[in-house]
Formats: sequence, C-alpha cells, structure tokens
Amino acid sequence: MPAKTRKDDPNGVIVAAWRAESARLVGALTRMTGDVALAEDLAQDALVAALEQWPSAGVPENPVAWLMAIAKRRGIDHFRRADTLRRKVAELEHARRGEEDEMPDLDAQVDYIADDVLRLIFLTCHPCLTADSRAALTLRLVGGLTTAEIARGFLVTETAMGQRISRAKKTLSEAHAEFELPTGAERTRRLDDVMAVIYLIFNEGYAATAGEAWMRPDLANEAMRLARMLSDLAPDEPEVLGLQALLELQGSRMTARLDADGAPVLLEAQDRARWDQLLIKRGLGALQRAELLAARGTPVGKYFLQASIAAQHASAKRVEDTNWRRIAALYDVLAEAAPGPVVEVNRAVAHGRAFGPDAGLAVLAGLDAGALGDSPLVPSVRGDLLERAGLPAQAAEAFAEAVALTRNEGERAVLQRRAELNRKQASTPVSTSPYDAPSGPGASRQPG
Repeated sequence: MPAKTRKDDPNGVIVAAWRAESARLVGALTRMTGDVALAEDLAQDALVAALEQWPSAGVPENPVAWLMAIAKRRGIDHFRRADTLRRKVAELEHARRGEEDEMPDLDAQVDYIADDVLRLIFLTCHPCLTADSRAALTLRLVGGLTTAEIARGFLVTETAMGQRISRAKKTLSEAHAEFELPTGAERTRRLDDVMAVIYLIFNEGYAATAGEAWMRPDLANEAMRLARMLSDLAPDEPEVLGLQALLELQGSRMTARLDADGAPVLLEAQDRARWDQLLIKRGLGALQRAELLAARGTPVGKYFLQASIAAQHASAKRVEDTNWRRIAALYDVLAEAAPGPVVEVNRAVAHGRAFGPDAGLAVLAGLDAGALGDSPLVPSVRGDLLERAGLPAQAAEAFAEAVALTRNEGERAVLQRRAELNRKQASTPVSTSPYDAPSGPGASRQPG
C-alpha cells in the first residue's frame, strides 16, 4: 500500500488511528477467527508493526486498512504455524460445534460489518463474567483504553487489572462464548449490562478519569454510535432509547466544554450556541419515543430519568431559563429508582440551584462519609455550594481537597482556579451576598 511521509508525528497518527478504530479491528478479527483473545493479539501485533515501520516508511494513505491487512497476515501465519496441530484442533472444534474444522479464510472475508462492535460488546458482557470483568474487558476491547487507564478507573493496580482482563478472556474461551448477537430472553438479560458498559465508555470519554485531556471525544462519540445501534436492535425498550437520548443530549455539549485555549468550560458558562443541534434533535427524538412507550405502560428506569434531566438543560436557551425545580424533582425520583452516592451528589447540585445552597448542602450532609472513596466529586460540589453560600474560606478548603484527589489535569486546573479565587475573596474584607458568587456547575466530572 503506498505511503507518504507526513510532517506530523507518525506516533500521533498511530495513536489516533488506534483510538478510532481498534474496536472495529478487534471485532472484525473476532468474527473472522472466532477467538477474542487471538483477535486482540493480532490487532496488537499490527499496532506494534505500525510503531516500528511508520516512523521510517511513512504513514499509509489508509492507516486503518493497513492495520487490518497486517493483522490478517499475522492471523494467516498463526494458523499456518498451528497446522501441525490441525487434527487435534479439528477434533476439539468438532466436539464443540459439531462440524469439521477449517482454517479461517481471512483473505476472503470483508473487513468490517456494521454490527461487529455491537457483537463484541454483547460478547464482552457475557453472563459468565462478573460485572467488573465485563466493564473492564469492554473498555479494553471496545473502548481501546490501556490496562493502566482501566486500572486507574477501578482503583486497582495495573498488574491486578491485567490479570483480571486475562482471566476474563480465558473465561469466555472456556465458556465457548459465541460471537453472535443474542436473541429473545438472552438478549433481554444482557441488555442492562450492555447499557451499563456503553454508559461507562461514554463517561470516560466525556470526563476522562485521568490524564491531561479533560475529554476523550473518540470514546464519547463511539459510545453514542453504539447506543444508536442498540436502539435499532431494541426499538421497543424505553431504557435503551433513554440511554441513546442521554448520551446524545450530554454529548451535544462537548464542543462547548473547552474554550479557544483548550481550557475546560463548566456548564453554566458554556456558549449554548456551540451545542450540537443535530445531537440535541436526535436525543430529544429518542426521548420522545421512550415517553410514548412509557405512556403505554412499559417500565422506565435510570437512563430515561437522566435523559429527562438532560433534556431540561438542552431545552433552556439561556442558563437562567433552566428549570432547576423540575430537575431537582427528577433527581428525587431518580434517587428512589436508582439510589447511589453519585445520584445524591448530583441531587445536591440540583437542590442547591433550585432552593439555595443550604438545601444542597443538606442533601450532601446526608451522604455517608467515604461513599465515593477518593473521588474529587464530593469536595468539589461542596466547594461550589459553599461558594454560593458566601463562605469563600470554607469553599477554598473544599476545592483544595478536590485538587488533591483528582487525577485529571483539566479538572485539576478548574478546581485549582476556583480554590485560588475563593482564597483571594476570603482575604478581602468585603460584604458578599450568597447570590453574588461566580456561577458554575459544581464539579467538572458531573454532567456538564
């Protein structure tokens, strides 16, 4: 394949191509080989080859096609090397599938089909895996995160996460999990896990757990695409439609979440003219379809409710038009339907906006200490509410605590700036109304 030398860093091109296409690459190779562990190994081999060759030979015109070609070539080599064991493999495969074994014809198969990644998600969400293993393996194979990135998100060591992912792939192999979309009752059973994983991938893209970048749009966009695919697969499930609506409505804000210098911009300071109107239209449309199903008696849940909250923001042309009382009421319902510490923190933000900072602090006070571990979410929201209550010294302390806990550089910059502003205000003896404080959504990792 012809190549050309680019002025930009070839390693940057490699990383971009891998981030954008690794899930499709692994999915297509899994379909071709029938072995998810082998598929990932082949994809990784192609990545290593790119790292070795592109800096000197130049970047191919179509980097993704190049990676697929190399992976398929390595796959053919793998099966040829295993030819001496063909009879034994055939016996084992015959016992499993009831058919004669054949070496996969990798050259004869198309590179991608539309639902390869969705098939891959259903595979990685197989019931033989634990919930943590499903999420970790999907982030690895579908999200393209490194083992270190996933380990940080799960608050475990990189070694422990590597072992967890390896065990998960081995478990899938031992369970003879098939690379097919499940149907009927089996699909219904797996829908919750699949939706949870797609949501997790979106969250990592929308507000990265760690690193220099505040967002990873590639992951967020992939999660939105997967949610749309899932809606096509299950169009009569209001929760699936709710998930699609939630991700698209929140995703519509991504371009407005950074300023011209790349600094994070919180929800209430965003230029709403920069919100993606197409995503808002899609999200509201999905929510309306979910509402019609709900009106017919189909149960709804946390994704539908969160989408309803996101719709309140999307429908407000100006920040002052936001119906915070409606949002607070929806969070109260969500807290009953899907209780949890993150919901309570977000409920505190909503009550603080709707009824004043003291109301938000009262909600936050009801949260068990340590409920979110060493997450910066609680102290950052507490800092916002204290700031709004006209208590800058206490707000500065809370923001400083959040600064010490965050592992994301963009979030650290936001929190550090707010801590410094409150320190300066606390050292200046002026009378301040609680409602004169700077506005902001409280925490950069909450829906903003």
